[in-house]
Amino acid sequence: MSDEQPLWKPSRRRIDAARLTVFTRLAARRWNAAFADYAALHRWSVTQPEQFWTTLWDFAGVRAAKRGARALLDADRMPGAAWFPDARLNFAENLLRGGGDCDDGDALVFWGEDKVRARVSHAELYRAVAQTAAALRAMGVRKGDRVAAYLPNLPAAVVAMLASASIGAIFSSASPDFGVQGVLDRFGQIAPKVLFACDGYWHNGRALDCLGKVAEIAARLPALERVVIVPYAGGGDSGGDSGGIAAIRRGVTLAAFLAPHANEKTIRFEPLPFAHPLYILYSSGTTGAPKCIVHGAGGTLLQHLKEHQLHGDVKPGDRLFYFTTCGWMMWNWLVSGLASGATLLLYDGSPFAGRGNILFDYAEAEGMTHFGTSAKFIDAIAKINLAPAKTHNLEKLRVIFSTGSPLAAEAFGYVYANIKRDAQLASISGGTDIVSCFVLGNPAGPVWRGEIQCRGLGMAVEVFDNAGRPVPPARGIKGELVCTRPFPSMPVGFWNDADGEKYRAAYFGTYPGVWRHGDFIEETGHGGFIIHGRSDATLNPGGVRIGTAEIYRQVEKLDEVLESLVIGQEWKQDTRIVLFVKLRESLTLDDALAKRIKEIIRRNATPRHVPEKILQVGDIPRTKSNKIVELAVRDVVRGEPVKNIEALANPEALEWFRNREELTC
Repeated sequence: MSDEQPLWKPSRRRIDAARLTVFTRLAARRWNAAFADYAALHRWSVTQPEQFWTTLWDFAGVRAAKRGARALLDADRMPGAAWFPDARLNFAENLLRGGGDCDDGDALVFWGEDKVRARVSHAELYRAVAQTAAALRAMGVRKGDRVAAYLPNLPAAVVAMLASASIGAIFSSASPDFGVQGVLDRFGQIAPKVLFACDGYWHNGRALDCLGKVAEIAARLPALERVVIVPYAGGGDSGGDSGGIAAIRRGVTLAAFLAPHANEKTIRFEPLPFAHPLYILYSSGTTGAPKCIVHGAGGTLLQHLKEHQLHGDVKPGDRLFYFTTCGWMMWNWLVSGLASGATLLLYDGSPFAGRGNILFDYAEAEGMTHFGTSAKFIDAIAKINLAPAKTHNLEKLRVIFSTGSPLAAEAFGYVYANIKRDAQLASISGGTDIVSCFVLGNPAGPVWRGEIQCRGLGMAVEVFDNAGRPVPPARGIKGELVCTRPFPSMPVGFWNDADGEKYRAAYFGTYPGVWRHGDFIEETGHGGFIIHGRSDATLNPGGVRIGTAEIYRQVEKLDEVLESLVIGQEWKQDTRIVLFVKLRESLTLDDALAKRIKEIIRRNATPRHVPEKILQVGDIPRTKSNKIVELAVRDVVRGEPVKNIEALANPEALEWFRNREELTC
C-alpha cells in the first residue's frame, strides 16, 4: 500500500457508532454550531473551553455533589487558570459506578504471566474498596495523607488507589522491579503514612521475593505507620534470607489489616474540590532526583474520560488492556477506564512469556477490545516475525494503542499486516507531566503511515520554531511541541515546591505563559503529527536540529539491528553524531554492516543524519518505563556522573559506553 493512501479508514457504520460522533452531534445541538470535520470540532474545543468541558462533563456523566456555574477562571493565566472552582466530586465514586449492589460481570481480570489468574466482579471490587477504605480510616488516614504502593499491576493496587481516593488521600505507586534506593528517591520525598507492598512477583517464569527490599524501605521511611503486605509470589528467590514479614517495621498481612472490617459494605466518598490532589507521579529522567508531580482529581478524571471515550472509543462493556507497571503513568490512565464502564484487563510479568504470545493469548481468551503497548514491544515482535493475525482470534479487537516512544512508519505497516487489518492504530503521546496526551487517536478518521492522528480535543497544541514562533501548519517544519492555553490535567504543582518556582521553570521557563513539553515534533498535511524524539536530545551537527527518532526509524529497519541509541558528541567546535547499535546474538559490527547502516540513513533521511561513528554495544540502557536514556549515555561519554541511576532498569548497560577509545579520535 502506497504512502498516498491511508493504512486504515473507519467504515461509515463505525463512524456513526463512535462515541466521538455521538458527542459531536450533541455539542452541535447544544450550542447551535456546525462542525464540518474534526479540525472544526477541535477549534471549538480550544476557543470555547467552558462550552467544551461542560459538554464533556454531561456527556460522560460525571458524578459530583455539585458542579457549580463556573467552568473556568483566569483563562489567560498559564499556570494559574482554575477549572470548575465550585465543584465537589470524588474520583473513586466515578470509577465505582456500579456500586455495591452491582455484580454484572468482571470489573477486573488479572493474568500474572502463565502462573496466576483472577477475576473481580463489580460487587467484589466495591466491597474490597469499602473494607480497605475503612481500614485506612481506622488507622487515621485523612484527606491529604499519602498512601503509597510498591506493587505489581495487581487488582490489589487498583483497590488501594480507589480506597485512598475515596478518603481524599493522595496515592503514589512504584513497581517492584525498582530497587530500594529508587523507591526511597520517590517515596522518601512525600512521606507516606501507609505502604502497600507485595511479598514477591513473577518475571520470566521466576518468582522474585520482595520482603527483604520492603523491610529496608520501611526502615528508612520514618513517617510510615503501617506496611501492608499483599500475597502474590512470596517464597521466591530473594538472593538471601528476607526474614519474612516479621522483619518489616510495622508490617502486617493484608488479611490481618482488613479483618476488623470484613463486614464493611459501604464507602463514604468524600466530596472534594476539583483540584484536590489525587496522584503523585514522578519524572523518570536520569538528570537528578525525580520530580514529584501532583495531579488533581477532577482534571485527571475529565481528561481520561475524554481520551478514553472520544479518542479511544471506549464504551460500556469494552475490555481495556494496557501493558504497564504501576511505575508508569499508563497504569493511572488504564485504571480510569472503569469510569467509562470498561472491564480492566491487568497483566503482570514479562510480555515475552510464551515466546512472545502471552499478550495475544490474553487478548483472544478475554475478548480484548483495546490493546495497549509500547512502540518498543511492537518493534521487538516484528523482529521475531510474530504474526498474531494468523495464530490468534482477535475478532473483538478494535483499537491498538502505542506509546512510550515514537512508533516508526514501518511498525505501522507491520501492525496492519500481522496483528489486525481492521483496527484503529492509535499512536499516542503525552506524558507523566500531564498524566494524559497532547496528540492521539481519532476513531472517526484515517490512519496514515507513521503519523499520530490528531491533536487532543481541548488541547491547544502548536509547533514552535527556534524563535518561539508558531510554525505554519502542514509545512513539514520540525519544532517544539507546545500548548498555548490551559487544560484541566495540568499538574496542581510539584511536591515541596510551595511557591511554584520549580513547576514554572520546568514547563514555562522557555516560553512564558506557554507550556513547553520537550518533544521535537512535526505537523503533517493530514493534520497529524510525527514526533522526532525529545527536544533536549536533538542533535545539532552544523547547527541543524535533527531528531533522534529520525535515525532510529532507519537503523532499525535492518534485520541485524535489534536496537540503537544515538547521541551528539561535542567534537572540534561542532557536534558529531555517534550511533550505538545492539545487534542480534552472535553478530559483530564490521565495515560492511556499518556501511549499510550509513547508506540506509543517507538514502532515507539526509547526509546530515549519517553518524560519524558507529559502535556496537551489548545492551541499551532504559528507564523502568522502557524509555531509552540518551542523556544518561551522553553524560557517560562526557565522563560526567549519571545523577539518578536508580531510574534505570538496567544500569549495568551504561558500562558499554564508558571510556570508549573509539570516541577519543
